Amino acid sequence: MEHTKSRPWLAAAILAILAEALFCFRLTIPSKLMFDEVHYVPAARALLALGAPANTEHPLVGKEMIALGMSLFGDDALGWRALSTVAGTATVLGVFAIAMLMFGRVRTAAIAGLLTLLNFTVYVQARIAMLDGYMAAFVVLGIASLLWSMRARSAPAAWTRWVLGGVLFGLAVGAKWAAVPFLVYAGAGFLAVRAIEARRHGRSVWWALNAGGHRHWPGLAAVPALMVLGAVAVAVYFLTFAPAFFYHMRPMTLSHLIAFQGEMYGQQTQVLPKHPYQSQWWSWPLMIRPIWYLYEMADGATRGVLMLGNPAVLWGGLVAVAACLWAAWRDGSAKLAAAAGLWAGAYLPWIVIPKSLGFFYYYYLPSIFLPVAIAAALARYCKGRFEHWDEAFVIIAAGLFVIFFPILSAAPLHDPQDFRRWMWFPTWP
Repeated sequence: MEHTKSRPWLAAAILAILAEALFCFRLTIPSKLMFDEVHYVPAARALLALGAPANTEHPLVGKEMIALGMSLFGDDALGWRALSTVAGTATVLGVFAIAMLMFGRVRTAAIAGLLTLLNFTVYVQARIAMLDGYMAAFVVLGIASLLWSMRARSAPAAWTRWVLGGVLFGLAVGAKWAAVPFLVYAGAGFLAVRAIEARRHGRSVWWALNAGGHRHWPGLAAVPALMVLGAVAVAVYFLTFAPAFFYHMRPMTLSHLIAFQGEMYGQQTQVLPKHPYQSQWWSWPLMIRPIWYLYEMADGATRGVLMLGNPAVLWGGLVAVAACLWAAWRDGSAKLAAAAGLWAGAYLPWIVIPKSLGFFYYYYLPSIFLPVAIAAALARYCKGRFEHWDEAFVIIAAGLFVIFFPILSAAPLHDPQDFRRWMWFPTWP
């Protein structure tokens, strides 16, 4: 751990200010709806008016957040996207917290947070009114809360943070169902840590499942803890449907609430026509087919917003995942295995989810965890004369961010063909 307790909070505060300032810069350009905002902003308007159900394919949390932004700042580009910037900043801070709680070093956590900030996917999603940014923010904060609970020194603190994690996971699932697997991972991770502790100390399975004598999650017995986590998450998830009970047309009823979940599932798994931007799950880590969220005349100029990952982070992250797995096997390090597992766990569901179409932006959540693997791998391997390679990596990522910034931020372009300057491969749009 670092010499002073204040440094993590200072680093986090600086990171938060940088992130929010960057995400808010020219936030209202374009001033019109872009990409999937055409679905979610009208749904948020319906929520504000309590008119009738809209965009019933997904639960309500993301649309409730958009509606809250509109109620605070108005029904315009600022209102649509304002809280997305907050979700983006929360995501950056959540990654910082995860790395800090896992590795106990401000430097490693700061590298992870900076790379998250410089990852194009996070920047783009923090500036658009979509559901994914809210889902990811709640997932990342939920993981951080459970790790915080793991580090608690008393049972009351552990339980409070554990319940908070359940609340955050419930909100994440309430934004998008893609967050569901993380509840399963949380339970599996809890049991795995307890099993490792029991084996290390030569204790029984009963001891692992009991509440007393544990360094991690003190005072939490396994079965009650897992039941509470699931119950809190499920309760919060269903509570997020409360506004739907007050629609003027086709209001939700308690008898229909469960059946409505099946209706959402049917909509999400229906066979859809082919789309020019569709791509297969195996292609997302390679960034074979990114997506234009915007490329047209807007606000007096040709502008573009390309949903793309920072090549240093997305491609370098794959190398880091492999390096973490190798080091975990060689050193027996559970922390390095977990750093790689965050990415793998976020990516795996998309391989098995029964979706007829896939898009690169589905890779958003996995891309968020790559900075954790990169920071972990750099901390493990960059020592001695290589100790400053982590700084060099951040500089490379920052340089790529500057190069691609015009087509990430909807900056004015010289002419309609100007986008070709950034198209590195034929498969890029």
